[in-house]
Amino acid sequence: MEHVVYFETDKYEIPPTEHYRLLLFLSEIEGLDIQKVQIYGFTDDRGSDSYNMVLSQNRANSIKTIFSNNEFDESIITNVDGKGEILLKLVKEEDIHKIRGLNRKVEIIVQPYNPPRKQNIVQVKPKAEDIIKGELKAGDKFTLDNILFKTGYSILLPESKPILENIAKALVERDDIYFTVQGHVCCTQNSRDAIDRKTKKRNLSVARAKYIYDYLAKKGVSKKRMKYVGMRRKFPLGGEPKYDRRVEILVTYVGQSN
Repeated sequence: MEHVVYFETDKYEIPPTEHYRLLLFLSEIEGLDIQKVQIYGFTDDRGSDSYNMVLSQNRANSIKTIFSNNEFDESIITNVDGKGEILLKLVKEEDIHKIRGLNRKVEIIVQPYNPPRKQNIVQVKPKAEDIIKGELKAGDKFTLDNILFKTGYSILLPESKPILENIAKALVERDDIYFTVQGHVCCTQNSRDAIDRKTKKRNLSVARAKYIYDYLAKKGVSKKRMKYVGMRRKFPLGGEPKYDRRVEILVTYVGQSN
């Protein structure tokens, strides 16, 4: 699968229309089992060789940043290369201005596994609602397994809603627990938060934590017992990146049940 992003003269910031097109492309590929992604930057024939090499590399880097900001695993990006200029004669077009516009680009090549790899069998863990009903103390932390969000969004996938409903019921019954909902993201650089594609804000881990907080409150869990916080990518688990896209419960106080 291939996608091309076009740039303005001497620029490496992605134009708004091209940014929108790129996000649509990311939505198309996010469900694939991707083997590798290659990113190649180019310029038109104007400018010195050294200037064009730097500009084309900056363009490629800007695309890689978009992948990172939208929770794509950087380890599958095998090439991020600036190739410099493309010769005018290599493009089938008569208008020199159009030719140069077509040459100011980044090419993205996505290679999925074909056929897709078999999914590893995940070890069965205690359900969150069972953990909530058991012995807990301040400082205990557990992941809300199978609470899955759409990549790049704070929108819960439909199959996760019944699971979250069971967790909410357990927390309503276990009213002696005070806790913080912690949201995490995967794949961003330098422990930064990812961008929420809906709001365009760099606060995706916060938005996911708040989604859970609001849901629990709606189901009857007292807001006095809860807080929420975004952990960005401060604590990657070290395994598959998708598991870093998670929400955890940190128990802050256990009192006496009413």
